[in-house]
Amino acid sequence: MKKRSDAYLKVVEWSEEDQCYIGTSPGLMFGGVDGPTENKVYEELCQVVDEWVEQLDTDGIPLPAATADKRYSGKFVLRVGENVHKALSIRAMQKGQSLNSYCKQVLEKTGV
Repeated sequence: MKKRSDAYLKVVEWSEEDQCYIGTSPGLMFGGVDGPTENKVYEELCQVVDEWVEQLDTDGIPLPAATADKRYSGKFVLRVGENVHKALSIRAMQKGQSLNSYCKQVLEKTGV
């Protein structure tokens, strides 16, 4: 049976800085949980998200929009300063690419 908390993304990542796994639920709550193993952090994160959803309901606070299974269009608007826009446009022209193609390539290279 699906729980209401299943509508929210749960992310567990290794933190080099903290030397432990960090679990978060972006879009639902600030902060998160941490621990030495990925599985333990995920279990604790699921419990915390369940409790968070229950608490919001108890307090009469509407739940934020679901973040799990969210669909993305593949388009977004990015505002940059005039100098950055100019530099990117020049680089794109030098490579014989459109600004969009060049920026897409640069973003994909970063491994995001």
